[in-house]
Amino acid sequence: MLKPDDFRRIALGLTGAIESAHMDHPDFRANGRIFATLHGDNRHGMVKLTPEQQHEFIARRPKAFEPESGAWGRQGCTRVTLGAVDEETIGEALTLAFRNTRLIEDCAAGRRIAPLRRTRQPRRTRQP
Repeated sequence: MLKPDDFRRIALGLTGAIESAHMDHPDFRANGRIFATLHGDNRHGMVKLTPEQQHEFIARRPKAFEPESGAWGRQGCTRVTLGAVDEETIGEALTLAFRNTRLIEDCAAGRRIAPLRRTRQPRRTRQP
């Protein structure tokens, strides 16, 4: 069972992540932008995913992930039930949320972004 301190440790383990506060609860930021929060109840957190990423996590772990309420949830903000998620899965979600936030910041600054893709295998040449 994941505890709030585990969520915090994993979020702050991402290079450049800092903890701050927003609306009386802890949040985690990259370049000044929130990528995750801990709810005041200490039983839930939030990760800012894309809607596609959110759908994938909900499909894989419906007891651990659900959309946040309203427009935030439709935009990808995803509620995490800490007691229903393991460290590896929340680490994956936090990493994606962190990267998403960094990509938004890079776009806003006009920096060129290399797409996140798998590396291609080299083509095999045919032997005569």
